[in-house]
Amino acid sequence: MSLQYKIVPVTPFQQNCSIIWCDETHQAAIIDPGGDIQQLQQVVEELGVNVTQLLLTHGHLDHVGGTEPLSQILNVPIIGPQQNDEFWLQGLPRQSEMFGFPMTEAFAPTQWLNDGDVVKVGNQALQVFHTPGHTPGHVIFYSADANVAFVGDVLFKGGIGRTDFPQGDHPTLVNSIKTKLWPLGNEVTFVPGHGPLSTFGHERVTNPFVADEMPLY
Repeated sequence: MSLQYKIVPVTPFQQNCSIIWCDETHQAAIIDPGGDIQQLQQVVEELGVNVTQLLLTHGHLDHVGGTEPLSQILNVPIIGPQQNDEFWLQGLPRQSEMFGFPMTEAFAPTQWLNDGDVVKVGNQALQVFHTPGHTPGHVIFYSADANVAFVGDVLFKGGIGRTDFPQGDHPTLVNSIKTKLWPLGNEVTFVPGHGPLSTFGHERVTNPFVADEMPLY
């Protein structure tokens, strides 16, 4: 019994949408359905899983653009992010204009998330950590069973999330990474919002933004 996942890059921003499922019950969730919902539906059908909820790490358009229509199609709740990102979800029409995306209407999730919450997907449990800095209401989802974390735009292989958006803050983001992500363990694989996977241990050694100690050349 384990948590399985498949990454489906969506939108022109190639955002890593993750379809996750419990391999015992075949119940599934979709993390950050940013767009291309027909493609996501096709992958879900191919996997033969039953999507029971949509999970959001934060309110940026490339992560949430397909959420409301997909929720209507699948008749499932929208869970997350933390409520401090409400202004991003309410500002989706403006985000659509700024980035030249199809018009995305504002929406509210079925349930906001908080630090310490647990989300169940079939028999699997995801721990929720509030990780502000990129956005004030950003959360990540961690599976201790699978030793994997879905971290949205908090951390990337070799980089960290942007902090120049409204209510972004660089010191807050670095603190989130070092106090919420690193304690989960060096062996944890993480799925970032964009780009390739890595491990927390690799980033602690090599990532110039958050490494424990960078070598002097």
